[in-house]
Amino acid sequence: MRPCSLASVACPTSAQPEFPLPSGRGERGARQSLGPAAAAMWPPDPDPDPDPEPASGSRVVPVVPGLRALLPARAFLCSLKGRLLLAESGLSFITFICYVASSASAFLTAPLLEFLLALYFLFADAMQLNDKWQGLCWPMMDFLRCVTAALIYFAISITAVAKYSDGASKAAGVFGFFATIVFAIDFYLIFNEVAKFLKQGDSADEATARKTEEENSDSDSD
Repeated sequence: MRPCSLASVACPTSAQPEFPLPSGRGERGARQSLGPAAAAMWPPDPDPDPDPEPASGSRVVPVVPGLRALLPARAFLCSLKGRLLLAESGLSFITFICYVASSASAFLTAPLLEFLLALYFLFADAMQLNDKWQGLCWPMMDFLRCVTAALIYFAISITAVAKYSDGASKAAGVFGFFATIVFAIDFYLIFNEVAKFLKQGDSADEATARKTEEENSDSDSD
């Protein structure tokens, strides 16, 4: 026999097993491709539990916090009535703070009451309480609120500006004049809406009266 030369002998650099690469995907494919020896080395993993399927017809409902449900809707706050009520409540609160810090503290009751009433009507209109409590005449109540608020703010603002010289009283009078303008705009819009509603009611009554007269005339002619 011819002796083997040292040059023809290839020395392995590391003891790596000459297994073929796995043809499957993941460890399961590797076990299937490497045979029983690899299966003994790598015991099979238990199959993961399948994800629970949602029941038919069930839908995930987002949980709304309780405080968010009490807040007015954004669509109402962006409307003209919502902006007017926000302006009325904000100006009333600022005027109240100015009267508290001024020497004309005798007038602080009026802006406090108007602030609370504006907040009440804001949440009442946002929650549509006028549809739930139909026994109350909401437009007339809102109209009287705006008229009385405009008159009261105008009177106390003139008094605060004319009789008191401190800066807080002057600021309260200025904010009171702004509140007077906002309340005047509000009751003007309410008056127009009520007038339109009454005109529609009168026209409907006239139409029904004409129909009844025509029916009576037709029956008499027959």
